[in-house]
Amino acid sequence: MIAIDGPAGAGKSTVARQVAERLGYMYVDTGAMYRAMALAMLRARVPLEDPAAVERCAAEVPFEVDVSSGITRVFLQGEDVTGQIRTPEVSRIVSAVAAVPGVRRRLVKLQRRLAERGGIVMDGRDIGTVVLPGADVKIFLTASLEERARRRWREWWQAGRTDDMEDVRRSLEERDRLDSARDESPLRVAPDAVVIDTTGESIERVVARILRICRGRLDRCSTE
Repeated sequence: MIAIDGPAGAGKSTVARQVAERLGYMYVDTGAMYRAMALAMLRARVPLEDPAAVERCAAEVPFEVDVSSGITRVFLQGEDVTGQIRTPEVSRIVSAVAAVPGVRRRLVKLQRRLAERGGIVMDGRDIGTVVLPGADVKIFLTASLEERARRRWREWWQAGRTDDMEDVRRSLEERDRLDSARDESPLRVAPDAVVIDTTGESIERVVARILRICRGRLDRCSTE
């Protein structure tokens, strides 16, 4: 089991997906699950200032995830909403929704069930600390705020969005604050995680470094 954590824009999803492909492992994007829950709140018009209402919605909404295709597809009430969870509206509230204990309990249970079969690369913000504390390899990806803002702005620009760079930077800064300050499963580095700063690094170099770490772990296991 390989856990890859880090803040928004650090490159987790891209790196984790490529590591999984190179190893022939299953890839799980837990952020997509929380975004789907945030979309469910928007659709049901649940007041986020009422945690009990958020928990009820999270417990009751029919929710499924499919990781068989190499990407994490999420379904609400049987509808594939994978293409609808990256909107600015979802991005603005996902950290608040993810901070609600009942939401995390439901999704962490599902994430652990997906990991039971092994051969998995899972990324998120609390994988190495909460979801899979016994993961064989733990990676924490980070990058400067400016670098992460540039990446996110470029990603959105390619998707046809015209967000101002400064607005993107402020949005990421606020997400960092919310993710790190929440009481339930805050974003933090696991004591046994390898921290990799991706600022100025290519995806290929980061993936290659993680693969070396994974192979080193496999070699150690084979001699124990």
